[in-house]
Amino acid sequence: MTTVATAVGEIIGPLSVGPIAHGGHCIARHEGRVIFVRHTIPGETVMVRITDDSHERYWRGDAVEVLDAAPGRVEPPCPIAGLCGGCDFQHIAPAVQRELKTTVVRELLHQFAHLDSDVTVERVGTDDSGQDWRTRMRYGVHDGKVGLHVHRSADLVGLAPQGCLIAEKAGRDPKMLESLAGQVHGDELIVATAASGVCVIDSGRTLMGEAVVTEQVGTHSFRARADGFWQPHRLAPGLLTSQMLLALDPRPGEHALDLYCGVGVFAAALDDAGCRVRGIEMDGPAIRLARTNVPRAQFVAGRVDRVLSRGRHRADLVVLDPPRAGAGKRAVDQIAGLRPRRIAYVACDPAALARDLASFARHDYSVTNIKGFDLFPMTHHVECVATLEPTR
Repeated sequence: MTTVATAVGEIIGPLSVGPIAHGGHCIARHEGRVIFVRHTIPGETVMVRITDDSHERYWRGDAVEVLDAAPGRVEPPCPIAGLCGGCDFQHIAPAVQRELKTTVVRELLHQFAHLDSDVTVERVGTDDSGQDWRTRMRYGVHDGKVGLHVHRSADLVGLAPQGCLIAEKAGRDPKMLESLAGQVHGDELIVATAASGVCVIDSGRTLMGEAVVTEQVGTHSFRARADGFWQPHRLAPGLLTSQMLLALDPRPGEHALDLYCGVGVFAAALDDAGCRVRGIEMDGPAIRLARTNVPRAQFVAGRVDRVLSRGRHRADLVVLDPPRAGAGKRAVDQIAGLRPRRIAYVACDPAALARDLASFARHDYSVTNIKGFDLFPMTHHVECVATLEPTR
């Protein structure tokens, strides 16, 4: 039997930490090899434990000792920060988190879309603690115990006594979650903290509350599945709706496409503006709820690229809020072929956004505005809204 040498578990350093990179890590080098290091800040000197050496060109690692701290380093408020795979920026002051996210967004726009943007990731709301904002949580369950996943692992780390600090208080009580864990058939609990109350779901079974919850955005009430998509930050639906309207400047009578429409939040705002709205979404339950949430709009269930490839569509305006992978070249080609006068692109991944913007540019659509919002505090994630218009 041949034993393969591995560096996993080894502690190396001291290493000088270089720039921030997309994905929540910084770039360091050791003997000519790139190492993507989590839980550090550019400019620091750290000791690193190797966590993944499976790639020939680079390794992954965690900073386990800080020899020379950078400005902006703080004590993480949660005792399991660094163990849980979720809050990878808890060791960074909130204002510095936004500076790093701004750097990443600008670099990705330049790298993939050849855009030199002055976009700045903006603070959202008045509370800058980075806590008590997340309305949707997924917890792992094993042997009756509730926890959160370790980064890039199926292993779980037990909850801190106060629960997950980024989760809304109403749905994060560890005692409540532990009391429900004994009823779990699967390996996951989904907790939704909605305007109508807390819902806890296990493998499609409702353990607490109602499987379909009510959310409030402005004057509109929306029915949404507790285990379906809903923007997790409690301020996100209202903020992104207002930004979408600013981007599109809708006029009464215009035809608007709401792509990846979910339960119809953007469609409702466009309907209010007097537009003739058609929404497309591949999630059947979400489409059925959208039809009741926005009865004047038309909704179609199916993959966006496939629906757009069938029949005739008219669009003066398009809003698209795709999943993390982005819209993709085929969908972009079809959207651009409709020649809308404005497009609002809502993106949860700046790399996917930049790639799609490059595809739109090949159809003579240019970015006239782009904004970034810190809708995922304590993590490396960021939300952007880009406005596109035809250049000719």
